[in-house]
Formats: sequence, structure tokens, C-alpha cells
Amino acid sequence: MSSGGLVISLAPNERILINGAVVENGDRRARLSIKTPQANILRLCDAIHPEDATTPVKRAIYQCQLILSGDIARPEGRQLLLRALEELSQVFTDCDSRGMLARASAATIVENEYGALKALRSLVDREARMFASLQ
Repeated sequence: MSSGGLVISLAPNERILINGAVVENGDRRARLSIKTPQANILRLCDAIHPEDATTPVKRAIYQCQLILSGDIARPEGRQLLLRALEELSQVFTDCDSRGMLARASAATIVENEYGALKALRSLVDREARMFASLQ
């Protein structure tokens, strides 16, 4: 995030959640600059729905989304997210995955849930491969 705030580019008809309100873009691309610090913003096209949070990584992503949507208080949400990241570090032992988890943890500590979300999303495919190899 730059000093000018968070910049979001929206596709036609894309929906985002801003401080609890669903906002839908019109029929053309748009670019929004969010100037309010700590605004709760979540891109709905990227969101994991509660019923889809069926794996440890997806549950951590969902936890992060709850913080971004404002559905859980930031201090409590961060505590829960850091606990989930610690649990994931017991399973993902390769260097790349540990690096992603370290980025997610560092981002969470400095109140950058977007950075944590990005790092966690990079683990979804790895987790799926781990589960597939167990079958």
C-alpha cells in the first residue's frame, strides 16, 4: 500500500465488500483509491465461502478474510490467524512453503492482512497436492 492508500482495479460488474457494504462496479473497468486507513475491504470474487473452508490453508485464508471484512475484531482475528499459521508450519516443512508462511506471519504482525492473504493463497495448490498424495 502506498502513501496514497489502497488502489483497487475492478472488472465490469465486480463486487467488493467495503466496511460491510457490498459495492458493485458498473459495466466498465474502474479504479478506486481507498484513502481511509484500516478500511475493511474484501474482493468478493477472491473470497472463500465458509462452506469451502474445508482445509487448514483455506481455513486460515477464511480467518484472514474475516479480519478484512470486519466480521472479527482485528486483535482477536490476528491472534487466531497467527495460531493457524503456526499450525501450518508444522505441516509445510519445505523451504518455499516455510518462506510463504513466514511472509504471512510477518504481514499479520504488521497489520497487513492483504499481504498475509496473498502469501496464504500461494499455498492452496501445494496443500491440494499434499492431500492428493495421501490418497
